Amino acid sequence: MSNNRILHTMLRVGDLERSIRFYTDIMGMKLLRKNENAEYKYTLAFVGYSDESEGAVIELTYNWGVEEYDLGNAYGHIAIGVDDIYQTCQAIKDAGGDVTREPGPVKGGTTHIAFIKDPDGYMVELIQNKQASAGLQG
Repeated sequence: MSNNRILHTMLRVGDLERSIRFYTDIMGMKLLRKNENAEYKYTLAFVGYSDESEGAVIELTYNWGVEEYDLGNAYGHIAIGVDDIYQTCQAIKDAGGDVTREPGPVKGGTTHIAFIKDPDGYMVELIQNKQASAGLQG
């Protein structure tokens, strides 16, 4: 049996404090650690719902002086499972988050999804957890 697992996904961000606020205050994650490298002029912040030893997290990378990135067309999204997608989207909107696709069934299916855009334009998909979604499945 393999001990391999996904550790983190790295996103380059233009304003580290703004991104930390988004992922902690709006998405409900915790700031797990922050490292600054003055020699190479970058700062890393790791955010997640649990300790890095328990699951994958997001690494926010700020290269000093770079305020914007071309996201390109290869990146898709980060997916997060939630217990109540409708309540979660409302809380995100109430906190100032940008819900770009309101919650509802995925096209051609029954799983309920929604999309959120972070401050740098990265997409975050919310997916209704199956154990709590029995009433949402058509």
